[in-house]
Amino acid sequence: MVSLPGLARRADDAVRSVLSRVARRRGWTPAVLAHPGYGSGGRVRVLGRVLLAPPGAHPEERRAVPGWQRFLTLESPHSEVEVEVAGQRHRVRSDADGLVDVTLDLPAELADRGQVTVVLHAGNRSAGAPVHLASPDAARGVVCDIDDTVLVTGITTPLRAAWRTFVQPMGERHAVPGMADLLRLLTSGAPHVPVVYLSNGPWNLAGPLARFLERSGFPPGALLLTDWGPSASRWFRDGQAHKRSSLRRLAADLPGVRWTLVGDTGEHDPALYREFAAAAPERVRAVLLRDGTAPSGEPRVERVGDVPVAYGRDGASLAAALPPPD
Repeated sequence: MVSLPGLARRADDAVRSVLSRVARRRGWTPAVLAHPGYGSGGRVRVLGRVLLAPPGAHPEERRAVPGWQRFLTLESPHSEVEVEVAGQRHRVRSDADGLVDVTLDLPAELADRGQVTVVLHAGNRSAGAPVHLASPDAARGVVCDIDDTVLVTGITTPLRAAWRTFVQPMGERHAVPGMADLLRLLTSGAPHVPVVYLSNGPWNLAGPLARFLERSGFPPGALLLTDWGPSASRWFRDGQAHKRSSLRRLAADLPGVRWTLVGDTGEHDPALYREFAAAAPERVRAVLLRDGTAPSGEPRVERVGDVPVAYGRDGASLAAALPPPD
């Protein structure tokens, strides 16, 4: 028997299929968006989306628009895409949601660079994005949440969070105090320390989020977001499953890295990070949790085995809880 979320997913697919046929008859064709990825050890993870767009237009041209307009898109599922890495082209296909997520080989001579550019091509349209390469001998890295960890959202106040996400332009959003300094501290002193911004936010906001992070002084890194909407078994995406599986994959993709996990107390970060630290303590250097209700000053530090778990009001207080350098 098909579940109600499964029926909703089928209805959503049917509506999008009708709209896509109408759009194609009007001359709309696939356009690609490329998102920052990561890599190491001669492999790169390439991320992007394929959407339908009018002739001569590109989905990322509308920058200063409210967030809700970025959800008015027509994904192009199962579309052929060429991925160009270091002059080599690979043919891949987007998935059922129009997402591109593939791992490709990188020429050996590029493996020690800090960054390479990947270009996605669909028809006569293309888009590029950086892939951030961890140093081959990287021993530490950072996984960082976005909402209420680096970007003020107020996720525990739904109406306020909805206003900021769907109405307020990203150029008017504010960074959490001290967090850019904290992440720069975590990545200092070694070349090409990997940084991954892991969030339950939607891929629709990837472009504005990347520009916000750069404008606010955060170190560059990959974006791992999610696709919102019904699935075969749920009305809405499973944020905990997304973060849990992403942490496991990062541990597999970058096996020599010990991670500092940075998040906040507004949703599930404390439980998920503690779970990962308990399962693989040798892979976690520290857990740093921003708690907007904590008093100013010294952070509160607990432990999961030998892994410190610090709670602080802002980036400055969390920096005070960092363990000594390895």
